[in-house]
Amino acid sequence: MQIEIFSDVICPWCFIGKRRLDAVLGTSVGDDVEVRWRPYLLYPNLPREGVNRGDWLRRRYGEGADPGRIPERIRAEAEAEGIELRFDLIQYTPNTLLAHQLLEFAYIKERQHELAEALFIAYFCKGQDMGDLDTLLSVAANVGLDEEGAREYLSSESGLAEVQYQLERAPELGISGVPGYYLASSFLLPGAQSAETMTQILTRVKNKLASRA
Repeated sequence: MQIEIFSDVICPWCFIGKRRLDAVLGTSVGDDVEVRWRPYLLYPNLPREGVNRGDWLRRRYGEGADPGRIPERIRAEAEAEGIELRFDLIQYTPNTLLAHQLLEFAYIKERQHELAEALFIAYFCKGQDMGDLDTLLSVAANVGLDEEGAREYLSSESGLAEVQYQLERAPELGISGVPGYYLASSFLLPGAQSAETMTQILTRVKNKLASRA
């Protein structure tokens, strides 16, 4: 069974949801499950180079906006999954199109799930710019991807057609926010559900698929 995860690398709930899904995949429920990361742009109209996060937040929420503030619920949920969020380190809100293109390259090289984790850590725990080519290549190299191969891929338009197709496909599937999990090309599970809920839903879907066989 395939799980398609529609996600953006700058979405904290997507990071939290990944850790919860990993806990489920580490059990027998994860047997014969393939994970496929799909793109979603939280802020599709950002310039290619991204924007200064502090300036952007102040334009959206007023001069009193604190770039380092983490909403308490997000902080608590993240800490429960072993994630230390460092919003204070994040200087840019990036355009993540290039990061999604890199995830396509990682899929070809069978490192997509590992790269997704590494990108989340780079952004949320280290404050790295997920729109910067050299930063992305460094993260790619850290999960065993060939840096020069990745550079060539990102410097061309390779993978962009698939990224654009999936961005258009997401709303057709009913995905209006992320994370969104599309199970076995049939069932949509929205939001960063608990590991318990994910276990129950995956079990039900597997049972339905088995009954059709």
